[in-house]
Amino acid sequence: MTLTALKLEDHLPATLTAPGLSEAEFLALAEEFPDCFLEYTAEGTVLIMPPTDPRTSARVAQVGYQLVRWNKTQGRGIVIGPDGGFFLPDGSRRSPDAAWFNAERWNNAQRPETLFPEFAPEFVVEVRSPKQRRRPLREKMAEYIANGVQLGWLIDPIEHSVEIYRAGREPKLLQNPATVSGEGPVEGFALDLSGIL
Repeated sequence: MTLTALKLEDHLPATLTAPGLSEAEFLALAEEFPDCFLEYTAEGTVLIMPPTDPRTSARVAQVGYQLVRWNKTQGRGIVIGPDGGFFLPDGSRRSPDAAWFNAERWNNAQRPETLFPEFAPEFVVEVRSPKQRRRPLREKMAEYIANGVQLGWLIDPIEHSVEIYRAGREPKLLQNPATVSGEGPVEGFALDLSGIL
């Protein structure tokens, strides 16, 4: 019996244990659930998530739009949304809601035999949706930093907060900020949070 025969889509979000998935196996599994988002932890857990609600999607789109607009003034990076993914050094495969990375670093990481080279973006953003718990999102943010991400923002519209993650430092909590300012790889980027928080 295949996973699709179980009508797993009726029970999402769901997790499966599948340690040691190759890139080809992960992509084949993703094809079984074309309307879902799949991620894979370093421990071998596949996370199958349904599409998000329209309000959260609009918030994510606003973050991506502002990041793309800023990036156009820089001309040295690439911005992706939640449909893009990364194969991180710890073996996990993650898809942040928004990410920025240096184009030259990305070009140097490319390998002809893989779609997803081992690569961590410099900057990631996650936006909490109404059904997401904070703890797994915080763990995901810590995982990003442990894998080489330099700066991460966890935007929480439910708690009206932004948590800032950096390597070697405790997360910083901003309560009800009007904007949040980039630093390091995204120095000069300022995210207007009206309509997001």
